[in-house]
Amino acid sequence: MNRCLYAMLCLLLVCVSVTPASAAPQQKNVLVIVVDDQGFQAGCYGNKVIKTPGIDMLAESGTRFTRAHCTTASCSASRSVIMTGLYNHATGHYGHAHSYNHFSTYTTVKSLPIILEEAGYRTCSIGKYHLAPEYVYHFQEYRNQGIQGNRNSAKMAANAKEWITEDDDRPFFLYYCSSDPHRGGGPDGYSNFNDDPDHYPGVTPITYKPEQIVVPPWLPNHQEVKEELAEYYQAISRLDQGVVSLINTLKETGHWEDTLVMFLSDNGPPFPGAKTNLYQPGMNLPLIVRDPTQEKQGITTDALVTWADLVPTILDYCEVTPKPVPPIRPTENNGKRTTGRGKPVPYKFHGRSFRSALSKEHAPDYDEHYASHTFHEITMYYPMRVIISGKYKYIFNIAHELPYPFASDLYRSPTWQGVLKRGDKMYGQRTVYAYLNRPRHELYDLVADPYEGKNLAFEPEHQETLEKLQKKLKAWQEKTKDPWVLKWEYE
Repeated sequence: MNRCLYAMLCLLLVCVSVTPASAAPQQKNVLVIVVDDQGFQAGCYGNKVIKTPGIDMLAESGTRFTRAHCTTASCSASRSVIMTGLYNHATGHYGHAHSYNHFSTYTTVKSLPIILEEAGYRTCSIGKYHLAPEYVYHFQEYRNQGIQGNRNSAKMAANAKEWITEDDDRPFFLYYCSSDPHRGGGPDGYSNFNDDPDHYPGVTPITYKPEQIVVPPWLPNHQEVKEELAEYYQAISRLDQGVVSLINTLKETGHWEDTLVMFLSDNGPPFPGAKTNLYQPGMNLPLIVRDPTQEKQGITTDALVTWADLVPTILDYCEVTPKPVPPIRPTENNGKRTTGRGKPVPYKFHGRSFRSALSKEHAPDYDEHYASHTFHEITMYYPMRVIISGKYKYIFNIAHELPYPFASDLYRSPTWQGVLKRGDKMYGQRTVYAYLNRPRHELYDLVADPYEGKNLAFEPEHQETLEKLQKKLKAWQEKTKDPWVLKWEYE
């Protein structure tokens, strides 16, 4: 063998021997932190009173979104979107899953834990679940020992550390969900946020005084509101201690550099005007994402995204594609639909990945999205469909002839009871009457009117904008197979 050929063979052998080791794929883990009923009450979102070092730490090393929105402002329904990448009007999970509400997801839906398990991930849920049926949203493990109603953040974080550090080479997906700052205390179970704030071992109570609180413009500026917000802040600081511990665990275990971390809330604060509403306080929510592979960190983006985009973004990071599904075709068996022959079709989501926007302060490609709310509790039927396009927001109140319904905890809250006792005419930026009795169409300029106090839907100079958004909204309803699209025609 000549020397040149020998040298080439030796070089080839060296390349072959080192390529697998040097090109070994980095483990790609996922931690999704979902809190219950939190709005922009965090230091990194400009609140100068509340103490949230964990959330702020995550924002300093990731991307903070200012225009992220849930698609439905109800705990259970919103979580179905978070875990499927599909609008809940298309999955059957119209409202709460628990008790007599009994809403649940169609069996044909593929949830994130199932998709990642099929891709070789180990999966774990800690804390609030609030989804149905379990086999659609199945996790391999549930580590909920001693977490005291999902409010002991110290114990929740300890359970998470125990699971993360187990001897297992598979990549992991951890779904970590606090029940704070949802209402949950008081003699009726609704009136406050801290039933016994000192009874969570390992958690340091952080308290606030009502006189410290700056009431946001969408709430009435009364003493009972300040008192409620002071308790609400305490619950947020309680959950934040778990976020600090989770970040420390990732750093201690070396997973800070191979784990995608998302922090978000399922819907807005548990006050009338936010939670259960598709007004901005109910749907414009905190979202902080840390992709360890992104070049720019600690930035803020104006990308307009929704919770339907979360699953596609996570799968994009993990480089996982859901398995295709068999084609569904009608048969001759009394018109029933069943699996037909033919080539499997790709599994599709309603949302899209926003990874490309994580390093961009301005993301013009992400400037339009949709929302769909139908129920909270089963007794709270009030379907709304929304489009936000640029600075304009259109709300289609399908059941506008009904008075706006109340969630149990919001109606019993000292904030709303104060309004009733005084006979207040105003609630934040709108009249009490306008809050309870809504027109079929609402149109707002979110730049000029961020708290949606002036409805432009009936002003002549805005009719072109209104009709354009209505056309887009209806087309989206048809595309996503929204049953309520029929309401355009006969109601």
